[in-house]
Amino acid sequence: MGAVVLTDVSLKIGLVDGAPRIGDPARLAAQIVSGIGFIGAGTIMQGGGMVTGLTSAATIWVVAALGIAIGAGFYVEAAGAGVLVMVVLGFLGRLEHRIRRVRRIVQYTVRTRPGTVFDAIRDTLDAHGIIVVSQQAYDHMDDRTYELRLTGPAIQFETLSETLMARGDVLSVHGG
Repeated sequence: MGAVVLTDVSLKIGLVDGAPRIGDPARLAAQIVSGIGFIGAGTIMQGGGMVTGLTSAATIWVVAALGIAIGAGFYVEAAGAGVLVMVVLGFLGRLEHRIRRVRRIVQYTVRTRPGTVFDAIRDTLDAHGIIVVSQQAYDHMDDRTYELRLTGPAIQFETLSETLMARGDVLSVHGG
């Protein structure tokens, strides 16, 4: 609504009865675009190797663009773009869900306390639907390191490091 009002105001602010337009109405629209881009950038977060909020940022920006189009009187274009955005967001949500359920193969290095038996770690992985494809153990004075090749649903790997670190015998986890 803010973009609609600002665009409408920017189109009318430079009009004087019978006189040529004073100023450039596109300047206010340009400020809307950069301001909303700044707000959208604030929704993008990175953590744990994952970037989130890109869809939210893009949606905020598109809604502002729809507001500019409506404020400028381009109702058909705004309606068409709005329908297209809803279709794309609905389709991408289902596509993302399918992709996250797809199986992946990843490499992990799990550092444990000396003497930790792999069967206990395997039980944790099995409980989360993750299968061990291959495993090698390396014993050191301070720890036992397992080099693992794992497969399973992609979504399960998002919390795997935290799950393994919650065990008392795991010192560190790298991979993904």
